[in-house]
Amino acid sequence: MSARKGALEVLTACRTRGAWADAVLGSHLKGLAPADAGLCSRIAYGVLQNEPLLDFYLAQFCSQRLDHLQPPLADILRIGAYQILFLDRVPDSAAVHTSVELAKEAGRGQAAGLVNAVLRRLCREKENLPPIPDRDEGKYLSIRYSHPKWLVKRLLALLGREGTEAFLAAGNSLPPLAAQVNTCRFSTDEAAALLEKEGIPAERHPWLPDCLLLRETGSLEGLRAFREGALYIQDPAARLAVLAGEPQPGDRVLDVCAAPGGKSFAAAMAMGDRGEILSCDLHENKLKRIREGADRLGLHSIRTEAADGRAFREVWGDAFDLVLVDAPCSGLGILRKKPDIRRKRADDLFALPVIQSAILENAARYVRPGGTLLYSTCTILPEENEEVTAAFLGLHPEFSRERFSLPGPVGTVEGQVTLWPHLHDTDGFYICRMTRRI
Repeated sequence: MSARKGALEVLTACRTRGAWADAVLGSHLKGLAPADAGLCSRIAYGVLQNEPLLDFYLAQFCSQRLDHLQPPLADILRIGAYQILFLDRVPDSAAVHTSVELAKEAGRGQAAGLVNAVLRRLCREKENLPPIPDRDEGKYLSIRYSHPKWLVKRLLALLGREGTEAFLAAGNSLPPLAAQVNTCRFSTDEAAALLEKEGIPAERHPWLPDCLLLRETGSLEGLRAFREGALYIQDPAARLAVLAGEPQPGDRVLDVCAAPGGKSFAAAMAMGDRGEILSCDLHENKLKRIREGADRLGLHSIRTEAADGRAFREVWGDAFDLVLVDAPCSGLGILRKKPDIRRKRADDLFALPVIQSAILENAARYVRPGGTLLYSTCTILPEENEEVTAAFLGLHPEFSRERFSLPGPVGTVEGQVTLWPHLHDTDGFYICRMTRRI
């Protein structure tokens, strides 16, 4: 399979089955050479990330509406246009030719001429593309940065024009892969050396200790450093959320919404793998992944249990030093890594604060007096973050926000903080630390 055909199959799965690109990509990358795997990922994510902008320009040169074309012709045009407009290393002629061949392979040979004509015209005009209309600020930014208009309007109200553009631009960036070192078994130097031996350059994170930044790794499962448990993949923001809870050796920790396990792993390492971490999720297949990850990393303090975060377990009442609530959320803080989140509508988010509040309310009952309740999300909307914790604290005077300190540009925090991709170069993330006084 070619890189471009793999990218087309990923896009088709996303549109027809509602699949997530990263889940589908995994199976498609295994049969590709590293260079082709990298190109396949870049094209699939790039099309999803820039679809409104690609569609705007394609519409200038295509006599038919893109949504009227037979599947998968619109995506074939987008794949070609993405290479022409964004990938300098791909010759325009190769982008056009391979797109025409994709149309033929997809059984749309009769439309090969249309694909050829539209993309060749785009090649000729790419240095003189028509401007995006800017009368409507929200619409302009939505097309220019390929983010949903409803989100752009929310961001303009939260951040203003300058902050919104910076956030949107960050959402279209390609961040390196953040690998946290398994400090229970390896030093950072040892983990970096293992990666270097496999031809993977590892750059130390500028301000987060024991974090390596990787680029163009191909399949992680094939790396010796990964197989031997020297590292696990986790954005700095998620690790900071665990550091804010300050887990200590010997603590009892409950990770209420633990899958895929990164925060449990980070807590185990902060505790020197001494203590007890109970990692919970509703689904056994997700718990299996956590156990497999813990086994690979050689962590013995973690055990798993199927549990609904909204249903009280009496045996866990007042029993934990630290309770982590990484609540289900809109995921708007990870748009640069999961561009298909852009397909969400504003209406899809209305029920989330209710679910988040119910989980937080229940999880609070598991915190011992003097213990810590840590609430986090990978989103940036106040209704999923500050408003949830403020409502909870209004009903529970026995809890209060507590100051904490984090490394790098975050520094000392007065109880809660929102991390922003354009300010902290992390995922968008909300962290709130609360202490139970009595």
